[in-house]
Amino acid sequence: QVQLVESGGGLVQPGGSLKLSCATSERIFGATAMGWVRQAPGNERELVALITGGGRIFYADSAKGRFTISGENRMNTVYLEMDSLKPEDTAVYYCTLALGRIGGLPISDSRWAYWGQGTQVTVSS
Repeated sequence: QVQLVESGGGLVQPGGSLKLSCATSERIFGATAMGWVRQAPGNERELVALITGGGRIFYADSAKGRFTISGENRMNTVYLEMDSLKPEDTAVYYCTLALGRIGGLPISDSRWAYWGQGTQVTVSS
């Protein structure tokens, strides 16, 4: 069974940085976008960033200027570099992968065909 395997979460002080990584356990044919979705306790899921196979990128307003998404290996691997972290960035971060044609950005939750198990990011002093 195909898996998305995340790493890089942890505890960091406000203003610090973390880099999340996600790799697929095998090549997923038809993969057209990868992204990061986060969820904090009591909050709805939020799409943080996504990147398409064609190189289009979307960032949530909360991530613009602080987070950088990148990918490699033709939609097998995706990274999220997070700088200037704030306590409100604390959440479980899920790696996601979409199949099929990608139209306008962002895309809805329902378009994500695969999800990782999630990695905890905690920003606290």
